[in-house]
Amino acid sequence: MTEVTASSGLLSSTKVHVEDSGGTGRPVVLIHGWPLSGESWSEQVGPLSAAGYRVVAYDRRGFGRSDKPSKGYDYDTLADDLDGVLSELDLTDVTLVGFSMGGGEVARYISRHGQDRLHSVVFAAAVPPYLLTSDDNPDGPLTEDAAQEMTEGLEADRTTFFDGFTKDFFSANGELKVTEEQRQEAIAMAHQSDQTAALGCMEAFGTTDFRDDLTKVTVPTLVIHGDSDATVPFEGSGKRTHEAIAGSELVVVQDAPHGFNVSHADEFNRALLTFLQR
Repeated sequence: MTEVTASSGLLSSTKVHVEDSGGTGRPVVLIHGWPLSGESWSEQVGPLSAAGYRVVAYDRRGFGRSDKPSKGYDYDTLADDLDGVLSELDLTDVTLVGFSMGGGEVARYISRHGQDRLHSVVFAAAVPPYLLTSDDNPDGPLTEDAAQEMTEGLEADRTTFFDGFTKDFFSANGELKVTEEQRQEAIAMAHQSDQTAALGCMEAFGTTDFRDDLTKVTVPTLVIHGDSDATVPFEGSGKRTHEAIAGSELVVVQDAPHGFNVSHADEFNRALLTFLQR
Protein backbone atom coordinates (compact mmCIF):
# COMPACT_ATOMS: atom_id res chain seq x y z
CA MET A 1 0.00 0.00 0.00
CA THR A 2 1.44 3.35 -1.01
CA GLU A 3 0.63 6.85 -2.18
CA VAL A 4 1.86 7.79 -5.65
CA THR A 5 2.11 11.34 -6.92
CA ALA A 6 0.29 10.90 -10.20
CA SER A 7 -0.06 14.46 -11.51
CA SER A 8 2.13 17.37 -10.46
CA GLY A 9 1.86 21.09 -11.13
CA LEU A 10 3.55 24.27 -10.03
CA LEU A 11 1.04 24.83 -7.25
CA SER A 12 -0.23 21.36 -6.39
CA SER A 13 0.14 17.65 -6.84
CA THR A 14 -2.35 14.82 -6.74
CA LYS A 15 -1.63 11.65 -4.81
CA VAL A 16 -3.46 8.47 -5.66
CA HIS A 17 -3.74 5.49 -3.34
CA VAL A 18 -2.15 2.33 -4.74
CA GLU A 19 -2.37 -1.28 -3.61
CA ASP A 20 0.62 -3.19 -5.00
CA SER A 21 1.07 -6.91 -4.40
CA GLY A 22 4.76 -6.58 -5.30
CA GLY A 23 6.84 -9.45 -6.55
CA THR A 24 8.60 -10.08 -9.82
CA GLY A 25 5.66 -11.29 -11.89
CA ARG A 26 4.38 -9.46 -14.94
CA PRO A 27 2.32 -6.43 -13.79
CA VAL A 28 -1.45 -6.31 -14.14
CA VAL A 29 -2.86 -2.85 -13.43
CA LEU A 30 -6.55 -2.75 -12.50
CA ILE A 31 -8.51 0.46 -13.20
CA HIS A 32 -11.86 0.60 -11.44
CA GLY A 33 -15.28 1.74 -12.54
CA TRP A 34 -17.44 4.67 -11.45
CA PRO A 35 -18.17 5.52 -8.62
CA LEU A 36 -16.16 2.82 -6.85
CA SER A 37 -12.50 2.38 -5.85
CA GLY A 38 -9.67 -0.10 -6.22
CA GLU A 39 -11.38 -2.22 -3.57
CA SER A 40 -13.94 -3.21 -6.20
CA TRP A 41 -11.31 -5.62 -7.62
CA SER A 42 -11.34 -7.81 -4.49
CA GLU A 43 -12.51 -10.88 -6.45
CA GLN A 44 -9.61 -10.55 -8.90
CA VAL A 45 -6.61 -9.65 -6.74
CA GLY A 46 -6.27 -13.05 -5.05
CA PRO A 47 -6.52 -15.24 -8.15
CA LEU A 48 -4.19 -12.98 -10.14
CA SER A 49 -1.62 -12.92 -7.35
CA ALA A 50 -1.89 -16.69 -6.93
CA ALA A 51 -1.16 -17.08 -10.64
CA GLY A 52 2.11 -15.18 -10.17
CA TYR A 53 1.20 -11.72 -11.43
CA ARG A 54 2.15 -8.45 -9.74
CA VAL A 55 -1.25 -6.88 -9.12
CA VAL A 56 -1.59 -3.12 -8.89
CA ALA A 57 -4.95 -1.49 -8.16
CA TYR A 58 -5.35 2.22 -7.49
CA ASP A 59 -8.12 4.60 -6.52
CA ARG A 60 -8.88 7.19 -9.20
CA ARG A 61 -8.42 10.81 -8.08
CA GLY A 62 -11.52 11.95 -6.22
CA PHE A 63 -12.48 8.40 -5.22
CA GLY A 64 -11.64 5.96 -2.46
CA ARG A 65 -8.53 6.89 -0.50
CA SER A 66 -6.96 9.16 -3.13
CA ASP A 67 -6.70 12.93 -3.03
CA LYS A 68 -9.89 14.76 -3.96
CA PRO A 69 -8.87 17.90 -5.86
CA SER A 70 -11.41 20.36 -7.21
CA LYS A 71 -10.53 19.67 -10.85
CA GLY A 72 -8.91 17.16 -13.21
CA TYR A 73 -11.84 14.87 -13.95
CA ASP A 74 -11.39 14.84 -17.71
CA TYR A 75 -9.90 11.82 -19.46
CA ASP A 76 -6.68 13.56 -20.49
CA THR A 77 -5.85 14.22 -16.84
CA LEU A 78 -7.03 10.78 -15.70
CA ALA A 79 -4.85 9.12 -18.37
CA ASP A 80 -1.92 11.21 -17.17
CA ASP A 81 -2.60 9.96 -13.63
CA LEU A 82 -2.36 6.41 -14.95
CA ASP A 83 0.91 7.28 -16.63
CA GLY A 84 2.10 8.66 -13.30
CA VAL A 85 1.33 5.37 -11.55
CA LEU A 86 3.18 3.34 -14.19
CA SER A 87 6.13 5.73 -14.16
CA GLU A 88 6.43 6.04 -10.38
CA LEU A 89 6.34 2.26 -9.95
CA ASP A 90 8.55 1.81 -13.05
CA LEU A 91 6.20 -0.79 -14.51
CA THR A 92 6.85 -2.32 -17.93
CA ASP A 93 5.36 -5.23 -19.88
CA VAL A 94 2.06 -4.25 -18.27
CA THR A 95 -1.46 -5.49 -18.89
CA LEU A 96 -3.99 -2.71 -18.28
CA VAL A 97 -7.46 -3.90 -17.25
CA GLY A 98 -10.02 -1.11 -17.49
CA PHE A 99 -13.48 -1.76 -16.09
CA SER A 100 -16.38 0.44 -17.25
CA MET A 101 -15.13 4.04 -16.92
CA GLY A 102 -11.62 2.61 -16.54
CA GLY A 103 -11.71 1.40 -20.13
CA GLY A 104 -11.68 5.05 -21.17
CA GLU A 105 -8.42 5.58 -19.32
CA VAL A 106 -6.91 2.62 -21.17
CA ALA A 107 -7.88 4.04 -24.57
CA ARG A 108 -6.85 7.61 -23.77
CA TYR A 109 -3.58 6.49 -22.13
CA ILE A 110 -2.52 4.75 -25.34
CA SER A 111 -3.36 7.74 -27.52
CA ARG A 112 -1.49 10.14 -25.19
CA HIS A 113 1.42 8.03 -23.97
CA GLY A 114 1.84 5.18 -26.44
CA GLN A 115 2.26 1.47 -25.83
CA ASP A 116 5.95 1.17 -24.90
CA ARG A 117 5.13 0.08 -21.35
CA LEU A 118 2.35 -2.27 -22.37
CA HIS A 119 2.08 -6.00 -23.02
CA SER A 120 -1.69 -6.08 -23.57
CA VAL A 121 -4.97 -4.43 -22.58
CA VAL A 122 -8.43 -5.49 -21.42
CA PHE A 123 -11.69 -3.59 -21.89
CA ALA A 124 -14.14 -5.01 -19.32
CA ALA A 125 -17.75 -3.78 -19.55
CA ALA A 126 -16.02 -0.63 -20.75
CA VAL A 127 -17.49 2.67 -21.92
CA PRO A 128 -15.61 3.05 -25.26
CA PRO A 129 -16.02 3.75 -28.06
CA TYR A 130 -18.56 6.54 -27.29
CA LEU A 131 -21.58 6.31 -25.03
CA LEU A 132 -23.53 9.44 -25.89
CA THR A 133 -26.17 9.19 -28.60
CA SER A 134 -25.62 11.87 -31.23
CA ASP A 135 -26.12 12.51 -34.94
CA ASP A 136 -22.66 11.15 -35.75
CA ASN A 137 -22.92 8.42 -33.10
CA PRO A 138 -26.42 6.97 -33.49
CA ASP A 139 -25.38 3.67 -31.90
CA GLY A 140 -24.31 5.36 -28.67
CA PRO A 141 -26.43 3.78 -25.91
CA LEU A 142 -26.72 6.85 -23.63
CA THR A 143 -29.30 9.45 -24.63
CA GLU A 144 -28.91 13.07 -23.56
CA ASP A 145 -32.13 12.76 -21.54
CA ALA A 146 -30.81 9.71 -19.67
CA ALA A 147 -27.50 11.45 -18.99
CA GLN A 148 -29.30 14.50 -17.64
CA GLU A 149 -31.51 12.31 -15.46
CA MET A 150 -28.42 10.67 -13.93
CA THR A 151 -26.82 14.03 -13.21
CA GLU A 152 -29.96 15.42 -11.61
CA GLY A 153 -30.41 12.27 -9.53
CA LEU A 154 -26.88 12.43 -8.15
CA GLU A 155 -27.17 16.14 -7.44
CA ALA A 156 -30.50 15.74 -5.65
CA ASP A 157 -29.77 12.83 -3.29
CA ARG A 158 -26.59 10.75 -3.31
CA THR A 159 -27.99 8.08 -0.99
CA THR A 160 -31.07 7.40 -3.11
CA PHE A 161 -29.07 7.59 -6.34
CA PHE A 162 -26.37 5.13 -5.26
CA ASP A 163 -28.98 2.71 -3.95
CA GLY A 164 -30.74 2.60 -7.30
CA PHE A 165 -27.54 2.68 -9.32
CA THR A 166 -26.04 -0.36 -7.58
CA LYS A 167 -29.24 -2.34 -8.09
CA ASP A 168 -28.98 -1.75 -11.84
CA PHE A 169 -25.20 -2.26 -11.74
CA PHE A 170 -25.53 -5.79 -10.35
CA SER A 171 -28.82 -6.88 -11.96
CA ALA A 172 -29.50 -8.85 -15.13
CA ASN A 173 -33.02 -8.97 -16.52
CA GLY A 174 -34.39 -7.53 -13.29
CA GLU A 175 -32.67 -10.05 -11.01
CA LEU A 176 -29.95 -9.05 -8.55
CA LYS A 177 -26.91 -11.25 -9.25
CA VAL A 178 -24.90 -10.53 -6.09
CA THR A 179 -25.61 -10.79 -2.38
CA GLU A 180 -27.06 -7.81 -0.56
CA GLU A 181 -23.81 -7.64 1.41
CA GLN A 182 -21.84 -7.25 -1.82
CA ARG A 183 -24.19 -4.52 -3.00
CA GLN A 184 -23.84 -2.67 0.29
CA GLU A 185 -20.05 -2.87 -0.03
CA ALA A 186 -20.35 -1.15 -3.41
CA ILE A 187 -22.60 1.54 -1.94
CA ALA A 188 -20.02 2.19 0.79
CA MET A 189 -17.32 2.60 -1.87
CA ALA A 190 -19.55 4.99 -3.81
CA HIS A 191 -20.01 7.16 -0.72
CA GLN A 192 -16.22 7.54 -0.47
CA SER A 193 -16.32 9.55 -3.68
CA ASP A 194 -16.16 13.33 -3.68
CA GLN A 195 -19.27 14.90 -5.18
CA THR A 196 -17.30 17.13 -7.56
CA ALA A 197 -15.35 14.09 -8.71
CA ALA A 198 -18.46 11.95 -9.08
CA LEU A 199 -20.23 14.55 -11.21
CA GLY A 200 -17.13 15.40 -13.24
CA CYS A 201 -16.38 11.77 -14.03
CA MET A 202 -20.02 11.09 -14.84
CA GLU A 203 -19.84 13.80 -17.47
CA ALA A 204 -16.49 12.49 -18.72
CA PHE A 205 -17.51 8.88 -19.24
CA GLY A 206 -20.84 9.89 -20.74
CA THR A 207 -19.57 12.43 -23.27
CA THR A 208 -16.01 11.48 -24.24
CA ASP A 209 -15.48 10.14 -27.75
CA PHE A 210 -12.83 7.38 -27.79
CA ARG A 211 -13.27 6.33 -31.41
CA ASP A 212 -10.00 7.87 -32.54
CA ASP A 213 -8.18 6.58 -29.44
CA LEU A 214 -9.13 3.00 -30.27
CA THR A 215 -7.41 3.26 -33.65
CA LYS A 216 -4.10 3.57 -31.75
CA VAL A 217 -4.51 0.23 -29.95
CA THR A 218 -2.29 -2.45 -31.53
CA VAL A 219 -1.23 -4.56 -28.52
CA PRO A 220 -3.13 -7.80 -27.80
CA THR A 221 -6.61 -6.87 -26.61
CA LEU A 222 -9.40 -8.65 -24.76
CA VAL A 223 -12.93 -7.25 -24.77
CA ILE A 224 -15.07 -8.90 -22.10
CA HIS A 225 -18.67 -7.93 -21.43
CA GLY A 226 -21.86 -9.25 -19.90
CA ASP A 227 -24.68 -9.89 -22.35
CA SER A 228 -27.24 -8.46 -19.90
CA ASP A 229 -25.36 -5.28 -18.98
CA ALA A 230 -28.01 -2.59 -18.54
CA THR A 231 -25.54 0.12 -17.45
CA VAL A 232 -23.11 -0.02 -20.38
CA PRO A 233 -24.96 -2.17 -22.94
CA PHE A 234 -22.86 -4.62 -24.91
CA GLU A 235 -24.29 -3.77 -28.33
CA GLY A 236 -23.40 -0.10 -28.04
CA SER A 237 -20.03 -0.50 -26.33
CA GLY A 238 -18.15 -3.80 -26.05
CA LYS A 239 -19.32 -5.08 -29.44
CA ARG A 240 -18.27 -1.85 -31.15
CA THR A 241 -14.91 -1.76 -29.35
CA HIS A 242 -14.18 -5.31 -30.47
CA GLU A 243 -15.03 -4.37 -34.05
CA ALA A 244 -12.83 -1.26 -33.85
CA ILE A 245 -9.66 -3.05 -32.67
CA ALA A 246 -8.28 -5.41 -35.28
CA GLY A 247 -7.43 -8.83 -33.89
CA SER A 248 -9.08 -8.23 -30.53
CA GLU A 249 -10.52 -11.19 -28.67
CA LEU A 250 -14.14 -11.07 -27.48
CA VAL A 251 -15.66 -12.91 -24.52
CA VAL A 252 -19.37 -12.41 -23.77
CA VAL A 253 -20.52 -13.72 -20.39
CA GLN A 254 -24.06 -15.05 -20.39
CA ASP A 255 -26.71 -13.63 -18.03
CA ALA A 256 -24.13 -11.23 -16.62
CA PRO A 257 -24.83 -7.65 -15.46
CA HIS A 258 -22.51 -4.67 -15.52
CA GLY A 259 -20.75 -5.60 -12.28
CA PHE A 260 -19.88 -9.06 -13.53
CA ASN A 261 -16.36 -9.08 -12.13
CA VAL A 262 -18.20 -9.67 -8.83
CA SER A 263 -21.40 -11.46 -9.88
CA HIS A 264 -19.64 -13.81 -12.31
CA ALA A 265 -16.17 -13.68 -10.81
CA ASP A 266 -15.20 -17.25 -11.73
CA GLU A 267 -16.02 -16.77 -15.42
CA PHE A 268 -14.46 -13.31 -15.47
CA ASN A 269 -11.26 -14.53 -13.84
CA ARG A 270 -11.03 -17.58 -16.07
CA ALA A 271 -11.25 -15.47 -19.21
CA LEU A 272 -8.76 -12.92 -17.86
CA LEU A 273 -6.19 -15.52 -16.77
CA THR A 274 -6.48 -17.35 -20.08
CA PHE A 275 -5.83 -14.11 -21.95
CA LEU A 276 -2.90 -13.19 -19.71
CA GLN A 277 -1.12 -16.42 -20.60
CA ARG A 278 -0.88 -15.31 -24.23
